[in-house]
Amino acid sequence: MRKIYFILLFLIGSFQSVSAQLQVSVYSEVSIITVGPGNDFFETFGHSAIRIKDPVLNFDLVYNYGVFDFNQPNFYANFAKGRLLYKLGRYPFHYFVRSNNDDKRWMKEQILNLTHQEKQAFFEYLEDNAKPQNASYYYDPYFDNCATKLRDITQTILGKKVEFPDEYAKDEFTLRQLMNKELAWNHWGSFGINLALGTKLDQKATPAQYMYLPDFVYVAFKDAKKTENGTTTPLVKKETDVLSYPEKTPATVWYNPLLVFSILFLISVYVTFKDIRKQKRSKWFDFFVFFFTGILGTLIVFLWFFTDHRTTPNNFNFLWAFAPNLIVAFVLLKKNIPNWVSYYVKVCLVFLVVLGILWIVQVQLFSLTILPILGMLLYRYYYLNKLLSSKE
Repeated sequence: MRKIYFILLFLIGSFQSVSAQLQVSVYSEVSIITVGPGNDFFETFGHSAIRIKDPVLNFDLVYNYGVFDFNQPNFYANFAKGRLLYKLGRYPFHYFVRSNNDDKRWMKEQILNLTHQEKQAFFEYLEDNAKPQNASYYYDPYFDNCATKLRDITQTILGKKVEFPDEYAKDEFTLRQLMNKELAWNHWGSFGINLALGTKLDQKATPAQYMYLPDFVYVAFKDAKKTENGTTTPLVKKETDVLSYPEKTPATVWYNPLLVFSILFLISVYVTFKDIRKQKRSKWFDFFVFFFTGILGTLIVFLWFFTDHRTTPNNFNFLWAFAPNLIVAFVLLKKNIPNWVSYYVKVCLVFLVVLGILWIVQVQLFSLTILPILGMLLYRYYYLNKLLSSKE
């Protein structure tokens, strides 16, 4: 995943056209490039690309499947709907190095152990992919991204000759667990991703699925074997550090989710304690609680049913971020509350219990930062249930 200026680099690189009909020399090299995390949130997971260099034909190109353009028509709408177009960018490798050097991101190169014919096959495949009519693809952060492309291309070209190991997957993590290892748990981005994504992320990841992360692409290629004519050799013949920088660690801001939600929890305790003493109900606070959770629930419903995202369905966050709360919020502004609201609040309490059970048995893992919200809802729902039941 790379910044928008790669579009410009792609255009610059297009002037150094290399025809797919050319035969690469025996001195050519095909490499897997792995880049460490960057400063922006979308760069947290690092990056993967392919490099092809031929000193005889005098070209050195990077094939980067992580190019996107914020200015493309309906960019944000398409992103929300899961229809975000990414593009294969092809440009001189030294621009790629310069960009990552400016960002102080480490970069490793793994030169593949390939025959002349296999190098040619990589070259032709990537050149064909780089054509304008073939360069775009619908990006999926877990199943079709800059990292998985390298796995799929290698398997397409080498077929059964290549065998990736599975030792790195012995812990049997889920896609969500792998993702959360790369994120700062108390970060708004981490909270948002875990809020939006459903149980598909909580299935055990196969060794191949681990490779949606660049770090595991690097590990898999490092230990991969290639068998040809009965001889087995390492797939990677040489590894070098192109750029050496310390690993960037995710940072959080002081106004992090846990702090903000903890303040909300303390406010709810204070308001509810006062309401208990006065046997009244702070209707504006109830409006806020139900409106806030209803808005988030509406977002979950939208992502679940009205987008093409493969990982947003079956999201049990709806048990606390309940979309109908958005309507009930306005009902609670009334002085006289309908009797059915009492039963509605009871259902919400049951939902919170069910969510706790699903969390414990790991049907779905939730962000730890929602614990204060759950405490707020449990306390407030319980009080409302007692108050409204007493008035029936």
